[in-house]
Amino acid sequence: MVHDLSKNNSILNQFIAELRDVSIQPDSMRFRRNLERVGEIIAVEISKTMAYKEREITTPLGLAVAQLPVEQPVLATILRAGLPLHQGLLNIFDKAQNAFISAYRKHHKDGSFDVQVEYLACPDLNGKILIISDPMLATGSSLILTYKALRKRGTPSQLHFVCAIASTEGIEKVRKQLPDNIHIWCAAIDEEMTAQAYIVPGLGDAGDLAFGEKI
Repeated sequence: MVHDLSKNNSILNQFIAELRDVSIQPDSMRFRRNLERVGEIIAVEISKTMAYKEREITTPLGLAVAQLPVEQPVLATILRAGLPLHQGLLNIFDKAQNAFISAYRKHHKDGSFDVQVEYLACPDLNGKILIISDPMLATGSSLILTYKALRKRGTPSQLHFVCAIASTEGIEKVRKQLPDNIHIWCAAIDEEMTAQAYIVPGLGDAGDLAFGEKI
């Protein structure tokens, strides 16, 4: 299921507009904060799909009844670009366990590239709600390899993927190769990609904009 949050106007539109805007992008602190805000908003939306249980809470003046989550998710992100988005999710799911994956593009002389995973730190995932975050869903290759790597730590009960911007091509590839019950949450969907697999109009390289250009 694809959740395109741009279909319903909200303050999220402003954060995405600022992430795209070349006149604002040089402010890396604001870029990171806007990704964090995107994560916070999508986390609230995901929380609406979770199971809840009634509990009594003792206040200074008596008892209150609250509906609280039955379980907390595991939050996974792809280094390094995914860190601000992950932090936004963690600001909301502040009791969640966390997983970190290092995935990178290995470029070849002919202009093509492969995505490789070289590092994974992850708790047990059996029966857990798994939320994977990465700012851009371009070709979908990073997400697919990341999920396959995470599956070595168990089979989650639910699978969510969170991004700021997705491409239609990436969404279709993910829907074909990952479980049918995956939920894709995005703040915008763009139709095109360049030959180098950058989303158009997109926003550029999220990792470089958040943390500086790499050599």
